[in-house]
Amino acid sequence: MAFANLEDGGDDGEEGVLSEINVTPFVDVMLVLLIVFMVAAPMMMAGVPVDLPRAAQAPVPQVTQPLVVTLDRQGRIFIEEAEANPAALVATLQPMAAAAPDRPVFLRADRSQSYGEVMRVLAAMAAAGFGRASLIGEAAP
Repeated sequence: MAFANLEDGGDDGEEGVLSEINVTPFVDVMLVLLIVFMVAAPMMMAGVPVDLPRAAQAPVPQVTQPLVVTLDRQGRIFIEEAEANPAALVATLQPMAAAAPDRPVFLRADRSQSYGEVMRVLAAMAAAGFGRASLIGEAAP
């Protein structure tokens, strides 16, 4: 819809006021926002609280004897049944990783331990040379 300014007679060559709404940029912006929200929405679902330590699956059969590292409630670290110094955990695990680099490694962590402590032990296991480690949870009743 266009209107011309006719107050002055309209013969001086001035253009009239154009009062149309151009919806093309509006539609473009809305489509970009729709795509951004479609991509971002699944990423926002990570905050769901879950209780991870229980699983209703049968244990996976192992071909070789796994190495079991335990992190107890007090923060002590055990390799198999022997207590290990947390500061020297990498140095303690390196000979075991060098002897059998494909040996499965399991981490048993107490439920009350923080996520950061569990990740610190997992990082030490990776630094020692174990490429893959699994977390152990108890079976659901």
